[in-house]
Amino acid sequence: MQDWKSIRALIMDMDGVLWLQDHPIGDLPALFEKIKQRGLKAALVTNNASRSIDYYLEKLRSFNVELQAWQVISSGQALVDQLQRNHPHCQRLYVIGEQGLTKLLVTEGYQIVNEDAHAVIVSLDRELTYEKLSLANRQVRQGALLVATNFDPTIPTPHGLEPGAGAILAAVEAATGVRATIAGKPNPQAYRLAMERLGVSPAEVLVIGDRLETDIAGAQSLGLRTALVLSGVTSAEVARQWEPAPDLITQDLSQVLEIITRE
Repeated sequence: MQDWKSIRALIMDMDGVLWLQDHPIGDLPALFEKIKQRGLKAALVTNNASRSIDYYLEKLRSFNVELQAWQVISSGQALVDQLQRNHPHCQRLYVIGEQGLTKLLVTEGYQIVNEDAHAVIVSLDRELTYEKLSLANRQVRQGALLVATNFDPTIPTPHGLEPGAGAILAAVEAATGVRATIAGKPNPQAYRLAMERLGVSPAEVLVIGDRLETDIAGAQSLGLRTALVLSGVTSAEVARQWEPAPDLITQDLSQVLEIITRE
């Protein structure tokens, strides 16, 4: 029997937990108000690096939810943290990705180049071309480090699953024969960043996600308690086969909050 009263903070994924594209999952204002009333801190951690933090804050506002910038962490921020810590020499980057990621990297002082890159960065890119794959392949073969924001093969949408960054990464890895370093979940660094910002210990955290191999696996690697919601990419049948099992498996965020906030 879990002691949910020891939980002081929630670290939540967004796509598949809070919304599917532009469609909220449940009454988000009421859910965040319940989180606040119960005295729980909250942070959001997403593997989607294609959007800026300001984009996510504005999207939350469109659902009548107001959060602060420090409460939102993307795999792009985890990527920057990883490069700064482990590869400070990598200043010239070739990027397969969208504007939210390139803007973040430029803001952090990196040069975005098409040749002589120190590292090739792979992320979700809805304008992917063969030329972009060729440039990535060429530079990795010339010795550039290969790093991906995440390896999610799909992204959930109201119309079903669509190709994610992992599908693009698979093409680059197949062409180069090189396995990428992953910055986002299941790499637990984003969760560490979230806990630092929230000021909580691992024993005080519940991670809520919809994808086993990223959200749940990354949290379990740190010994964090986990809740899997079935509102995103994972079916109940697949969830039952995961080892070690999540601490909770529910239909959605609303059911998670109902369970952990019971008197």
